[in-house]
Amino acid sequence: MELTWHGHSTWRVALGDTTLLIDPFFDNPHTDVGPSDLDPDYVLLTHGHADHIAHVGEFADAHVVATPELAGYVADEYGVTETTGMNLGGTVELGDAFVSMVRADHTNGIETDYQYSAGTPAGYVVSDTNPTQVADEESETFYHAGDTSLQTEMRDVIAPFLEPDAVAVPVGDHFTMGPRQAAVAVDWLDADVAFPMHYDTFPPIEIDTRDFVREVDATGSDADVHVLDGDETFDLSDELYY
Repeated sequence: MELTWHGHSTWRVALGDTTLLIDPFFDNPHTDVGPSDLDPDYVLLTHGHADHIAHVGEFADAHVVATPELAGYVADEYGVTETTGMNLGGTVELGDAFVSMVRADHTNGIETDYQYSAGTPAGYVVSDTNPTQVADEESETFYHAGDTSLQTEMRDVIAPFLEPDAVAVPVGDHFTMGPRQAAVAVDWLDADVAFPMHYDTFPPIEIDTRDFVREVDATGSDADVHVLDGDETFDLSDELYY
């Protein structure tokens, strides 16, 4: 599984012959890539805020996955033609990937001429195997936490049952977790690899990522923290097996 961070909360996940793009927003200082440079099979949206759905309309050939409310909104407002609405706790098969939608604690109203509800904010767990009660040591699994605060579901549900190998957590504070709470999340999730996201895009969320690294170390977590450069790709297979 290849994981590419395009700044903010925008991730490209390549798994087998399937590519997924999460939260397309390219107006951020960490990327030199534009929507026309990418051709994902699926676009996953965690919630309806502009810094997470801004460029969804640029992927007319992709299949968009989101809550039913948000899927309907982007179909109406962005001209998206292929959508799948799903909800918390569900798992869908998307090409070579199995995608589970999990809870995120955040807001999710869309400011238009009126207040439009985009349903429940979410995160996604992407795996090459269908999650079951039987642990699969050979699977590769990535958890995109979306915009969220620290929540015990990370410890009580996502870690023991979905078993992420790699996690991307928001660290910018103000609108989401900051470095301290994000470090606790990494510890609770018991992952091998952790990435910071959702920081340095605009002034309220500017941080020193070294604070996040120190906080993760302070929890006693065994996770390797990788602070990626914009548009950098991380090969999870290499990390897990070599």
